[in-house]
Amino acid sequence: MNSLHTKPSCGGLVNYLIAAGLIFALVACEKNEHKAEPEQEKKPTVTEGGKYVEFNDEKLKGYFKTEPVHISSVQAEFTAPARVVATVIRSVENTEQNLVLFDNPDLTANYTAILQHLTNINTFKVNLDRVVDLSLNGAATGKEVIEAKTLLANERTAIIEDEAKLKLAGLDPKTLIKAKLNSIWLICDIPETQIDNIKTGGKTKVQFSSFPETVFTGNIDDFGEVVDHITRMVKLRISIANPNSQLKAGMFATVQFGIKEGRYIAVPKEALVTVQGKNYVFIKKEATSFERREVQTGDQINNQILVFSGLKDNDSVAITGVMQLKGLSFGY
Repeated sequence: MNSLHTKPSCGGLVNYLIAAGLIFALVACEKNEHKAEPEQEKKPTVTEGGKYVEFNDEKLKGYFKTEPVHISSVQAEFTAPARVVATVIRSVENTEQNLVLFDNPDLTANYTAILQHLTNINTFKVNLDRVVDLSLNGAATGKEVIEAKTLLANERTAIIEDEAKLKLAGLDPKTLIKAKLNSIWLICDIPETQIDNIKTGGKTKVQFSSFPETVFTGNIDDFGEVVDHITRMVKLRISIANPNSQLKAGMFATVQFGIKEGRYIAVPKEALVTVQGKNYVFIKKEATSFERREVQTGDQINNQILVFSGLKDNDSVAITGVMQLKGLSFGY
């Protein structure tokens, strides 16, 4: 009897062990399958139109290597990106007034409005003199004199707004009206720290992206009236003779100025990216976040590029992974 009871117990134990083994195997397979699932990709965050790039994966900490920059004494030339904002050509309809073509439709509207205001002001002056003379002879009323004065005053007020917009763009309305035929105007942004080093009335070298092998001579006309309160940059106007009309409004150029010895920051060449004629670097802000910063550059000394504005001492600049940062920041 005891043997009869022992056999079923062994069989039940065997069955139990087999079942437990199957369950263990299934659980192990599920765990392996779960481990084999690929991790969800953590996409970087890009904000403020590409100015800031933040990576959400801590594993990327070591991918983007950075290097602190420092101020040192150097002697070199200062360069700045520029753009042709206006060209002066002969007018077919009005031989007494040259035609100015701008790269910005808003500036075209402002300049055209100024010309119209000047015409109206001359007309209203003549009309006011006529009405005043008639009033003195009893042929016009005081009301008519007041109306004539109001028209003239309103026109003089209206022209101020358009003049201000041109000046903020670095242009001078009076000089534009008298601008030489077959000439162009360039505008470049200069750090306020360089104003004392660049003399108006002097000459400068200009190279255009469209004509990389040709060096043009520009005349340094004048600085703009306003220093940008955020970038601390001031606009500089440069004129160049354009007898063959080969230089067009909207063209990009690089302007070179001779600068005496001073203390400047230099960055490795590989840290610099150029987009539409402007130079940028990427500054490390946190472990995996970077800020795009526009810089004004000068000569290359060995593998270092001089930076005249946009950086401060001890800024940490990306020197590897820069092309990836550029693609994320600018969208290509």
